[in-house]
Amino acid sequence: MSSIKKDYNQLLETLIGIFTVDKGKIKILLMHKKTEPYKGYWVLPGSLLSNNETLEDNITDVVCDTLGLPTMYIEQCYTFSNLNRDPDNRVVATAFIGLIDNITLVLKKQERDEIELAWFEINSIPKTGYDHDKIINKLVEYLKKRIINSNILKILFPSDFTLPELQKVYEQVLNTEIDRRNFRKKLVNLGYVIDTGDVNEGYMGRPAKLYRFNDELEERNLF
Repeated sequence: MSSIKKDYNQLLETLIGIFTVDKGKIKILLMHKKTEPYKGYWVLPGSLLSNNETLEDNITDVVCDTLGLPTMYIEQCYTFSNLNRDPDNRVVATAFIGLIDNITLVLKKQERDEIELAWFEINSIPKTGYDHDKIINKLVEYLKKRIINSNILKILFPSDFTLPELQKVYEQVLNTEIDRRNFRKKLVNLGYVIDTGDVNEGYMGRPAKLYRFNDELEERNLF
């Protein structure tokens, strides 16, 4: 029995890549590590799993209690089990994505003095500890597929938006420039978005029309 315990002795952890859209840019939340190993590096928020909690309960506590963020959309994505993930222990990680719109984030987040958090554009990730660079790449890839093939983008744009804002996100996801007129024509003709009749007052230049997603539209692949 002791040999079985030795062979199967391992730790489980949760990790979460929380994404938002800020001024047309998709960003991910990272935490600055203050202790060894990898002191001074950036890492994904997460926690070791205790024997009396589920993965879902654990990651919810990370988001709400540790990070001071409001309840958000969370989806389990991948498991990472490379033998050398952690230099000190055998640790298996279950990774999640979390999605929150920027307005809710600003209004409802609570500051946590004991941790240092920062948002990074997904194309400008800093130096990360452990295998978190690989995990972040996988989570970004997963998010891009979900945005293209589903209505999940509604979570990041729950209220009114301009089409240029939305276009910037798709260009970042697809890594290509999109013709402005064709983009507008496609979304409007498909009924994917609805003109609210309002404009975004208070900005430099000509006010842009505000749109919102059509909640009654079935999922479809736009590109």
